[in-house]
Amino acid sequence: MMAAKTSKEVRLANGSASARFKRSWKRHKFLYLAALPGVVWAIMFSYVPMYGLYMAFINYRPSSDFFTAFFQQEFVGMSWFRYFFQTGDFARIMRNTLATSGFTLLFSFPAPIILAILFTECRGVRFKKFAQTASYLPFFISWVICANIFLTMMSSEGVINQMLQGLGIIESPILFFQNGPLFWVIMGIANTWKGMGYGAIIYLSAIVSIDPEIYDSAAIDGAGRFQKIRYITLPCIMPTVAVMFVLSIGGLLNAGFEQQLLMSNSTIVMYSDVIDTYAYRYGIGSGMYSYGTAVGFFKSVINFGLVMCANAFVTKIRGRTLI
Repeated sequence: MMAAKTSKEVRLANGSASARFKRSWKRHKFLYLAALPGVVWAIMFSYVPMYGLYMAFINYRPSSDFFTAFFQQEFVGMSWFRYFFQTGDFARIMRNTLATSGFTLLFSFPAPIILAILFTECRGVRFKKFAQTASYLPFFISWVICANIFLTMMSSEGVINQMLQGLGIIESPILFFQNGPLFWVIMGIANTWKGMGYGAIIYLSAIVSIDPEIYDSAAIDGAGRFQKIRYITLPCIMPTVAVMFVLSIGGLLNAGFEQQLLMSNSTIVMYSDVIDTYAYRYGIGSGMYSYGTAVGFFKSVINFGLVMCANAFVTKIRGRTLI
């Protein structure tokens, strides 16, 4: 009796869920249809190509009939991963990747928050619009142009060296792009400069959504600008900050690709070579497709683990899940 009753309840629950879906479809069918191209795009370009990860576990050799030869290659299991861990390149690549990403995270995480707060505190409408546009512009400029800007400004005769010499801080030009550890800092500054304006949009939208009456009540109580920022703005945008922190930690091994290729040189290649450039050089440049896939797969697994750890840490700190 209990089993039959439970089955009946399940059927009723399924029927109600089906009915809710039908009502939702009738009410929001145009929204579902509008989202359909995005879903199809994600499936075709994000999920379907994932079968290529199998290449990391075989000894792939190019053939004229790709799909037939792909699943008939020699299966080598974890050999390519062991090869990556046992080579002398592993420690160097991880050092460069973590150092570059560390400086990028150090500079780029607080920069959009500060910039968004400065935008909200700006009273001049025209200047505010100009500043916002100027900060967004680098995001839409290709790395080819950005790399040339940094190479020109930081060359031995560039404006940075001329300024430092003019102020008497240095006597001879600094060779920025011939100093390996200094290259990590330059990468962090370049990544921050390029992306902080676009990142500020997210925090700016969170700040704008704060109820203005809260600020009015604080002003009546005598709170100044810094007190409003400290006790109202920052606490109210903490959920957004937490989500962005998790995403930033999840991309910790995404140290870059184009910027390293464009701004590096033979003098500092031992410091500028990161996981993405390493996988490209061996996977595409040397024809070791399975090895390059294994390196990229390793990076994705580590990033996924970092996302889960960061999410658990933030959830424990905040006392509730982010979603």
